[in-house]
Amino acid sequence: MAIRNLRYQGDDILKKKSKEVPEEEISSEKIQTLIDDMIETMHKYNGVGLAAVQVGVLKRVVVIDLYDDKGPIVLINPVIVKTKGEQEVEEGCLSFPNEFAKIIRPAEVVAEYTDRDGKRMQVKAKELLAQAISHEVDHLNGEVFIDKIIPGTLEYVEPEEN
Repeated sequence: MAIRNLRYQGDDILKKKSKEVPEEEISSEKIQTLIDDMIETMHKYNGVGLAAVQVGVLKRVVVIDLYDDKGPIVLINPVIVKTKGEQEVEEGCLSFPNEFAKIIRPAEVVAEYTDRDGKRMQVKAKELLAQAISHEVDHLNGEVFIDKIIPGTLEYVEPEEN
């Protein structure tokens, strides 16, 4: 496992649409290593979610960790099939360090995806998980949170000195 280099605001790759991972590639060493590296990278930077495009790989792979007892979840080729309600949330992004803003996200989402073992799955998500899935699927579609913020809510938070 390795920490991958994050791609930051201004990098053209963040505006590109990611490609589906063919079923036969999901179990490949290349994709499994990517998943492990993404989880390690997300944890190093204390992120809740990370899309492959954020480490420079245009594949529809997402990792999310709510830091609960369930551990990280891996979503390959995720598709949001249903949304319900709205929630106003404060959001940040590992590709936009120290920047936070308010956004309107669905309160609930239903997403279909393939897990890292190649099984088709469905998740009904609320609150933070719904927010994270929406945020990461946006990344896969070449959209970044900064394009969706409620005007006037963007804040830059000075990083703390260690």
